[in-house]
Amino acid sequence: MNDVTVMLRRIDEGDPTATNQLLQLLYEELRKLAAARMADEAPDHTLQATALVHEAYARLIHGQSDGWESRGHFFAAAAEAMRRILIDHARRRQAQKRRRTASSPDLERLTAALPVTVDEMLDFDQAITRLEAVDPQAARIVSLRVFAGLSVEEAAASIGVPVRSAYRDWAFAKAWLFRELGLASQ
Repeated sequence: MNDVTVMLRRIDEGDPTATNQLLQLLYEELRKLAAARMADEAPDHTLQATALVHEAYARLIHGQSDGWESRGHFFAAAAEAMRRILIDHARRRQAQKRRRTASSPDLERLTAALPVTVDEMLDFDQAITRLEAVDPQAARIVSLRVFAGLSVEEAAASIGVPVRSAYRDWAFAKAWLFRELGLASQ
């Protein structure tokens, strides 16, 4: 068992010191993940990578009820927490603007597992939510690829599916999102 798995088990068992030790152990990796999510944002963006890491970590530690089984499971949960934080932030910004800009997400950036801007995030999040209703596993693969920056192989391992199935889900999800986001005619 690696150090992360040991720390996760200690947290699950109620060890009060384990959460700080886990943060110290994973902080730099979480910070890199958050920085990658924030790379396409404007320099004056109000949400910074450090704040994203801390908010995601706080949500993970305080919202955990079933425990994490492994490092991959923890990072999948971290990716989902970051996704939700960015979506909430985008909604707040959009509400402040009181009007929506007419921009469509660039699917090539999505399929390359690169971050999308906060303005594009709302459309993408709604599309992922609709994809979850059609194919939950494909939606999980997309979330892990886009929000955690995992490869298809890593995403497959994280959710415990065969790599071939993950590639098939990824191909389906790309085509489905392309159509759903209205990029088929572009």
